[in-house]
Amino acid sequence: MSTRTYRDAVDSLNSLQTNAAALEAVRASGGRSSAFAIPEMIEYLGIIGYKPAELNALNAIHITGTKGKGSTSAFAESILREAHPEWKTGLYTSPHLVAVRERVRINGRPLSEEDFAKFFFQVWDRITENKTRAETTPDKPGYFRFMTLVAFHTFLSLKVDVTVLEVGVGGTHDSTNIVPKPVVTGITALGIDHVKVLGETLKEIAWHKGGIFKEGVPAFTVNQATEGLDVLRQQAKDLKSSEFNVVSPMPGLSEIKLGLAGAHQLQNATLAVYLARSFLHSRNLISSVEILPEDFVRGLENARWPGRCQTVTDPVFPTTTWYLDGAHTFESLECCVQWFVSPGVGLQADTAKPGPRILIFNCTSGRSGASFLKSMHSHIATQLKSYDSDETVSSFFDHVIFCTNVTYADGGFKGDLTTLAIPEADLAQLKTQHQLASAWSSLIPTFPAENIHVLPSIEHSVNLVRKLDSDAGQANVLVAGSLHLVGGVIEVAGLSFSL
Repeated sequence: MSTRTYRDAVDSLNSLQTNAAALEAVRASGGRSSAFAIPEMIEYLGIIGYKPAELNALNAIHITGTKGKGSTSAFAESILREAHPEWKTGLYTSPHLVAVRERVRINGRPLSEEDFAKFFFQVWDRITENKTRAETTPDKPGYFRFMTLVAFHTFLSLKVDVTVLEVGVGGTHDSTNIVPKPVVTGITALGIDHVKVLGETLKEIAWHKGGIFKEGVPAFTVNQATEGLDVLRQQAKDLKSSEFNVVSPMPGLSEIKLGLAGAHQLQNATLAVYLARSFLHSRNLISSVEILPEDFVRGLENARWPGRCQTVTDPVFPTTTWYLDGAHTFESLECCVQWFVSPGVGLQADTAKPGPRILIFNCTSGRSGASFLKSMHSHIATQLKSYDSDETVSSFFDHVIFCTNVTYADGGFKGDLTTLAIPEADLAQLKTQHQLASAWSSLIPTFPAENIHVLPSIEHSVNLVRKLDSDAGQANVLVAGSLHLVGGVIEVAGLSFSL
């Protein structure tokens, strides 16, 4: 039998994606299939050879939230790696930017293609060959469930010392929520985006997130709106957490130059410090003193989380600077604008604009793109005013590009970035992109129509940036609205940096 490659693994994984029609059916049903998520996940776990209790060997730090959970996870893993460099750390996150193997990291680095393929097909074969399962259980789990099984299998096989486990969606019914007893649990900010988009109340969101709390396990959260915090506190009580803690500012932390940009990262870093400290305290490896140890400081400074408030100079076109942020909720887009519309980032030191300032934007069909753009417009105006800038919101960007998440100009996707979640008719007609362009024109009627670009692929967009750069020089490009979009830009523009 020929050796199966990473490319083969990616193709097999993509076959587990849910297409747009199926996703719409789940939304229409109110997500009732979530009730089967945990029992089915436990069943698949048994098929690949593990009992839930064996997952306790992961020594997991389990993290959820509406925003910031990925950054908090990155901070926590980096702290523990600095504190105990002799340990083997595991980090499981989603989604990925460029390569699916980014989701499963050992000691901060994505699995190699060879290791990913090896562990992937070990799981794939066990599930394929074992036909004994409940009548209602699908032959194969979906994309995220399968990746979670691969992560569990990888970390257990490699005998990691600690695992930072980021929830995919929600908490209570999430595929990661089958670890019986993590070491500590944490909840980042509960935003209002789900309230606006999915119609959930903040109480419902908090209930789902609090579902990761476990009996005898400490629970931490950042400060939340009262109704959300009350639900989390009750969840901690009902699920018998050993303690419930709302983290408070830590002396000295605000003076540290965090490895992740943006003022909002201070809250994520604070939660990560508490989680890491609780983990180490459970192992009798640290006292409960309030002063930040030097290894914690190094962990915070060295943390990396690509595609989130990240600045990259183009390696081939050095006069182009890319500002990458996969912000895709109202709250995260506000944080993105606060970061970009600030001195030394999108606001240059001299008054004369050195070249075109360009926005590349896309958002998932079904979300309110017009509302996103209106929100960004408002926050740009607020930021300009706060810095007493002479610039106006109407002329802040010289060009705006609305493109699909299709990677290449020939209509193809990079394998790792393939998505079946976009309706084919939407792609063919560029429906979402034209809606975004129309919304932009309505927001800024004076904006030159010839500077609003609707393009069918990310490669088209990068090529246009190259042309604008060569025509005017020193292009500053903000890419936002979608992590898939950011990942595609990294791929097409060749923005080589460590993932």
